[in-house]
Amino acid sequence: MKKLLYVVLDGLGDRPSPSLNGKTPLEAAETLNMDFLAKNGKTGLMFPIRKGFAPESDTAVISILGYDPLKYPSSRGVLEAYGVGLKIEDGMLALRCNFASVDNDWRIIDRRSGGDLTFDEALKLAESVNREVKLISAPAEFIFKNTVGYRAVLIIKRLDGKLSGKISNIDPAYVRVGDISVAKAEGILKVEKCKPLDDSVEANLAAKLVNEFTEKSFDVLSRHEVNAKRIAEGKLPANIILSRDAGSTVPKFPSFKKLYNITFGFMAEMPVEKGIALLCGMVEIPLPPSTGNLKEDYKLRARKVLESIENLDGVYIHIKGPDEPGHKGRCEEKMEIITLIDKYFFGEILPNLNLKKTIVVVTADHSTPCTLKAHTDDPVPLLIAGGDVKPDEVLSFSEKACEKGSLGLLNGPELMPKLVDLMRR
Repeated sequence: MKKLLYVVLDGLGDRPSPSLNGKTPLEAAETLNMDFLAKNGKTGLMFPIRKGFAPESDTAVISILGYDPLKYPSSRGVLEAYGVGLKIEDGMLALRCNFASVDNDWRIIDRRSGGDLTFDEALKLAESVNREVKLISAPAEFIFKNTVGYRAVLIIKRLDGKLSGKISNIDPAYVRVGDISVAKAEGILKVEKCKPLDDSVEANLAAKLVNEFTEKSFDVLSRHEVNAKRIAEGKLPANIILSRDAGSTVPKFPSFKKLYNITFGFMAEMPVEKGIALLCGMVEIPLPPSTGNLKEDYKLRARKVLESIENLDGVYIHIKGPDEPGHKGRCEEKMEIITLIDKYFFGEILPNLNLKKTIVVVTADHSTPCTLKAHTDDPVPLLIAGGDVKPDEVLSFSEKACEKGSLGLLNGPELMPKLVDLMRR
């Protein structure tokens, strides 16, 4: 059986940009190594879930790992809590959160507090929220934990019963559609009230507790010395907590071992991808924190892949790089990061990987066009190379080139079974 290297470049997909002479960041980047794989493999496009869904990262990753998120409902809050090692049980409420910036009328200035919130700043803010906020809408206790940058997780436990995740988002950028959240095509720039999505006592109490937490934490954050210092330095304050994607049950994914009889390792930086991979029964390949030196970080990840794939059937690696500049609208920065990934990650991998014995897949979990600064339902580029894969006529890796590929247009859940079949040929 061949091995599988499954590389997901977060937010890679994009649209043509005027600042890049009508090219996407992927088209404009120098991608000699990914072009080599495309030239020697098959290409196509893929809707991470299916047409019409502008997915969040969690539902997209679940989907492209072979689990239809409409059949295996989960919540980002639960996944992120699991990914950072917090204890979560059915009946507890878990939410993904952002530190964000608003004015006094709760109009959103920036959903990510400028994107420059440090871990130490976020930790001090979180400690104050945990210490000073007391919930009285129902007998309840909570844990609020900062994770990476502006990101955080909130867990609320009701002391006299259970809570339900059937509640709407405080964060106005995403709307609940059934059990998943979908990015809105048009941003609403004001914080929303959390509302129950059914008539149950558990959902009503959950919504009240979330609203109370939002209001009281806003009061704590607004007068915090960290934010006073940030304002004095000309930075945006992290003065509100936007929560979304509530959940109250731990998802039950069949493991990769049970589904495919393969042992998979994973490398991921963000809590949500870690939580998904752990719940899918993958083996964590530990990564040190990013140093900020992308050249060295990508070379380190390449070496870790080469070391670990020897003892596993496959490795899934999720590289966050392209998504952040997409959300900030920085096309040139996104192009540069893609170039660095190609040169220092794939450039380190390919000379040291036996492509005859390894299937290599490169794709994305969603598109984050710089011109929109948000996830869209655009299909993402996909390439499959190595092993016995016969090349098609596509010579480069980009959204436009892959549109002509022999793989055609796939839906996310279709990909993993196809890859396992290629491994076994």
